[in-house]
Amino acid sequence: MIRHIIFFKFKADAGESAIADLEASLNGLPGLIAEIRAFSCGRDVLRSARSYDLALVADFDDLAALDRYQVHPDHQAVVAKVKVLAESVVAVDFEC
Repeated sequence: MIRHIIFFKFKADAGESAIADLEASLNGLPGLIAEIRAFSCGRDVLRSARSYDLALVADFDDLAALDRYQVHPDHQAVVAKVKVLAESVVAVDFEC
């Protein structure tokens, strides 16, 4: 199994409605992409200086499934929203 973890830091001018739309779009991906085995997404609650604003954790059977997810049109539509809103995105993918 591959665990895919992403952290998003939003631009200072990112609007709340656009962020809420992104969060809803992310949370909709499991219903659209069969490769997703488990999925969780949410906003940071501490808001410390080192915190990112939003995170997601998704599990996939293997690297091939993660690769299919990455290029899936529904995922790419969400990536386009991220590119507008995020000043930084970091990721880690590991076997579990």
